[in-house]
Amino acid sequence: MLSRSLDNPFLEMLGVRLIAWRAGYAEMVMPVDASKLNRQGVVQGGAVATLLDAASGYAGIFSEPGEPPLHAFTLSLTTSFLDNGAGERVTAKGMLERKGRSIYFARAEAWLDDTLLIATAQGTFKYSTPRTSD
Repeated sequence: MLSRSLDNPFLEMLGVRLIAWRAGYAEMVMPVDASKLNRQGVVQGGAVATLLDAASGYAGIFSEPGEPPLHAFTLSLTTSFLDNGAGERVTAKGMLERKGRSIYFARAEAWLDDTLLIATAQGTFKYSTPRTSD
């Protein structure tokens, strides 16, 4: 199991864990609890979209331990919802498609309990430098 920090308070608040991360690939898991369900009792689409955005984004910013961390932000994210349901966890698998000097393209899949593909996404991301607080 991977132990690298997400360094992302919002994802950590959702209980997201980074379980695999290497050049061009990121895999994240989010536990499903009542706070992530909509009024129909299925996983809320916004929670799934957040996880897809994170997994595809992290796929393009991997750096080896000891190297300076890379940062990026989302320019666009197109999400397709294929199914819905409730379960124990949603796993998102992000894959880097193409990388340029300042922009990269990635895609991701969201799986409910590793058996049901519930959504996919394609994103465009821009490398950035982290903001510092004054």
